[in-house]
Amino acid sequence: MSLMLVATASFSQTKEELKEQKAKKQAAADVLQKEADALQKQIDNFPGWKFGAFGTIGASFSQFDNWYGQGTPNNASGNINITVNPYAKLDTEKYFWYNTGNINLSWVKFDDKDDSTDDDSFREANDVFNVTSLFGYKIAKNLAASTLAEYRTTLINNFNDPGYLDVGVGVTWTPIPDLVVVVHPLNYNFVFAENDAIFQSSLGAKVVANYSRSFGKLGLNSNLSAFMSYEDSNLSNWTWINAVSYKLWKGIGLGFELGLRDNKQEAVNYAFKQWEKVVPSVDAQPDFNTVDNKIQVYTTFGLSYAF
Repeated sequence: MSLMLVATASFSQTKEELKEQKAKKQAAADVLQKEADALQKQIDNFPGWKFGAFGTIGASFSQFDNWYGQGTPNNASGNINITVNPYAKLDTEKYFWYNTGNINLSWVKFDDKDDSTDDDSFREANDVFNVTSLFGYKIAKNLAASTLAEYRTTLINNFNDPGYLDVGVGVTWTPIPDLVVVVHPLNYNFVFAENDAIFQSSLGAKVVANYSRSFGKLGLNSNLSAFMSYEDSNLSNWTWINAVSYKLWKGIGLGFELGLRDNKQEAVNYAFKQWEKVVPSVDAQPDFNTVDNKIQVYTTFGLSYAF
């Protein structure tokens, strides 16, 4: 009986000693982590160029042969999606130069092997391309005189048809390190398109807001770009893209992206193309007064990788 009590006491004492050693090492690790975080903050705030990119990559492929339980027993399908958000930023004591991009491309296929007329190739689904360059000269702690150039179009299909180029001047406000707000009262929106009866360039105001921040393994990025035409509200447009990433292992994680857009010129152009496919005399030609301008939406979810 006494032997059992001694053995139990010895085991209990050893366990307490291990807990004490762990607590000491954890405290030392916490101190080192704080020092590492402080050094990383100095690195992030160090003047000079900073380059990086994050994105989402997703792919799936499947093939069925004689799978009679479904409507198409013999088929091959696939989906490929690539989203990349690169950036190059320079921040000095007197001026800054921020360059960012957003590329979202995807392809899908569904090949019915029993249908000889079926299209067995990959077709484009998502097609987004947007690059922005912002230069500012600091006139106060959180305020700068700035000039902005932004170009957006599609890459896979209808490149530069339409294409939008905004060029303007105004001010940039940075109330906190993670938020950049651009207000340019003088901005010209150049629109490039074959159908110049619908797509028109105009003078207006440009507002851009970008919020980017990391919370541990969670990363957030939200970018709003809006153009308000002084000539006609139908020529105004805005795009709001939100991206969320969660790190799972090293640079690999999960990524989700939501894009919203309002552009009546694109809505009218799409309605016009659909109208051309049928007998034109059946209905009146669509125009800005008759077309319902619905909000454009896209979502992307898949594996993400931070470069």
